[in-house]
Order: sequence, then C-alpha cells, then structure tokens
Amino acid sequence: MKKVLMLVLTGLAVSVATSVWAEGGNAEAGKTKSATCAACHGMDGNSANPEWPKLAGQHPSYIVKQLMNFKNDERKNATMAPMAKPLSDQDMADLAAYYSAQPVKSGEADQTKVALGEQIYKGGNNATGVAACAACHGPTGTGNPTANFPALKGQQTTYVKNQLNAFRKGERANDAGKMMRNIAAGMTDAEINAVAEYIAGLQ
Repeated sequence: MKKVLMLVLTGLAVSVATSVWAEGGNAEAGKTKSATCAACHGMDGNSANPEWPKLAGQHPSYIVKQLMNFKNDERKNATMAPMAKPLSDQDMADLAAYYSAQPVKSGEADQTKVALGEQIYKGGNNATGVAACAACHGPTGTGNPTANFPALKGQQTTYVKNQLNAFRKGERANDAGKMMRNIAAGMTDAEINAVAEYIAGLQ
C-alpha cells in the first residue's frame, strides 16, 4: 500500500512541475516553432506516418514531460533527442500549448481485433495481472491530465504497439514507478496488438 501511495505521489509531483511550465505556453508562438516538428508529426499534430505519434489533443503537461525526458536522455530516441536538446522551457510550453489545442483525427481499427482489445482496455486480464488501460487513460482514451496520464484516443496503431513493446523490454523507462513496464510485461503479443487497434478507433 505504501508503495502504491509513493508512486501516486511521485506521479503527481512530476505532473505539478510540468503543469507549471505547460500553463505558461503560447499557442501562437508554438505554431511558429512547430515548423520543424511538422515533417514527422504533421502541421496540426496528426502524423501521417504510423511510426510517429499524433500530438494533437495531447495534454500539455504530458508533451512537456516527454520533451524534457528526450532532452535529458531519460527517454531514448535517436530522432527526438537532437530535436529536444536545443529547446528551452518556454519552447516546450509553447509547443505543448499549440498541439494540445489541435483536434486529434480518429484512426481506423482492425475490426477482427477490437473485441480482445476492448476486453483488455476496459477490464484488463485478471489471470495475468494486467490492469485495465481505462483505469488510467479513461474509458474513451482521454487520459488524466492531473496524474499526467496521456490521452490515447485515435493514436497511431503502430506507435502504440512499439511503445508497449519498448516498455515490455525495458527499452523505454520514463514511466513513474515502472507502471507501464510492469503492465506491459504481462501482456502477450496478441493483447498488445489488439489494444493498439482498439485505441486507434477510440473517439
């Protein structure tokens, strides 16, 4: 119980810190600064390449945290690290303000996989201890900005698969208290693929 409480408090502390920066963002300035981001993430934050995440509609505090993590090498990515390192706190806040204000475009789900995906997303897998995604990310994938849990609805299927696999292998380790690493470790390939498909179709 104490461990769970500490994880929640740690997550809230990080969320408060990033929220302070994110709240000072200027969306118009962010739009100008986003020109270099558009090649991968799209002009409006809806990426065309399934390997790259949609940033549109994402919580500003979450965007700021990820940029900070890329800048500080807490999250490893050969493409994002050099993009994030020159950014100031204000740059990050401005970019976050711009992208969070853009509407996310829904994706298309593979209907042969959504039944399993919905089952795992909403109810988890009690037999293997996999928690329901909805507990943190919300029933419709809108996330929880207070706890800094990201919005997932409409996210690229391939990107979600890649991130869950990275958490499962420990290649991505910027989750508070290993929350995502512990969840992904218990997921099968079929469950990861199905959840990713279901998330893509959330509206």
